[in-house]
Amino acid sequence: MKEKTNKLGFWSIVLLGINAIIGSGIFLLPNKAMKLIGPASMWVIVFDAFLVISLALCFAEAGGMFKKNGGPYVYAKEAFGEFIGFEVGFMKWAIGIIAWAAMAVAFTTALGTIWPEASTGTTQKVIVVAILGGLGVVNIIGVNISKVLNNVITVGKLVPLVMFVTIGIFFIKGGNFSPMFPGGHYTSGSFGEAALLIFYAFTGFESIAVAAEDMDRPEKNIPKAIITVILIVSAFYLLIQAVSIGILGPELAKSAAPVADASKIFLGPIGGAVVIAGTLVSIGGINIAASFITPRSGVALAEDGLIPKSVAKKGPTGTPILAIIITVGLAIPLALSGSFAKLAAISVVSRFAQYLPTCLSVLILRKKRPDLKSTFTIPFGPVIPVIAMAVSVWLLLQATSDKIIWGLGGILVGIPVYFAMKYFNKKQEA
Repeated sequence: MKEKTNKLGFWSIVLLGINAIIGSGIFLLPNKAMKLIGPASMWVIVFDAFLVISLALCFAEAGGMFKKNGGPYVYAKEAFGEFIGFEVGFMKWAIGIIAWAAMAVAFTTALGTIWPEASTGTTQKVIVVAILGGLGVVNIIGVNISKVLNNVITVGKLVPLVMFVTIGIFFIKGGNFSPMFPGGHYTSGSFGEAALLIFYAFTGFESIAVAAEDMDRPEKNIPKAIITVILIVSAFYLLIQAVSIGILGPELAKSAAPVADASKIFLGPIGGAVVIAGTLVSIGGINIAASFITPRSGVALAEDGLIPKSVAKKGPTGTPILAIIITVGLAIPLALSGSFAKLAAISVVSRFAQYLPTCLSVLILRKKRPDLKSTFTIPFGPVIPVIAMAVSVWLLLQATSDKIIWGLGGILVGIPVYFAMKYFNKKQEA
């Protein structure tokens, strides 16, 4: 009799990956892509999909070498030493804070479709602070609502998008796809800027590879799952962009919440309300998940002695109070500093502080640690990691200097923290 296993099967990982990737981005970013590069934005989605597949395969090989948790922090530490490992781990927390700030602003942007004041001025600031501060308080008092809402959020996220695509495709006007570029001509740099922005909608793909150790036959299923997930998500995104362009045409570039605005046209007020409700449930759910997950990145650093251990200290309800307060305290000014599109771009820039070291660590660990046998090896030798790194660097260069400073500033902040902790730990040992 065969022993029962709790390992995740192929389709379980595919569903996990789809749920991890599809979030606020695709509800709110089709307009920005249209404004930057017109209907050619559909090619931007294809470009980003290929980059994501190559990056995810690197995560799969690196993840398959280790059984302990930590993800990119562990890979970087093993490949490049403690300092680089610390910087990658430190940035993981920073990335989570930036992403949560972007999601809080995304909620007000979506809410603005039914309550215009919610997305501008003082009202927007009050709502953003209420979301971040309120969820911080809920987290501190130990009310775990994330598990209860998880299934509702998943359904609330996917149902309106499926409805939008399957019905909206019959209302597309072919003439809205011409000209291919705004004003009929390509503008230098617009493709790269749009690719950087739309890449935000693909973030979260890392979780596919991180789940490797809990997966049945990972060496066979990981590459298949990664490619399947990205192809499904990309097809979904292409259809959403196509329907948005086909319904709204040039007006798409001016829409604050394109999926909701387009749905009102062909679904009527009730159908439009369902899509808006689904958008708010989805983005609200992502905020709830972020409020619980993000402070735990700080806890992981503290438990490893990389930042003061007091950050990991738990309060009476068993929650890391200081880590939550620091996370909320940094997320609020970030959220108040810019629009959703700007924060999304900053979030993407910051994520490459994990992506690039992970790709490079694959090549380093193959040579440095041949004893580490991965459950999955990327085919074609060094080709895919090198391509992933080269394209990632090119994409980073498309960002403006202020986005790079905001997105990668955590690396500079981490330097004095690292050496201060080294000094402190030495004194403790003495």
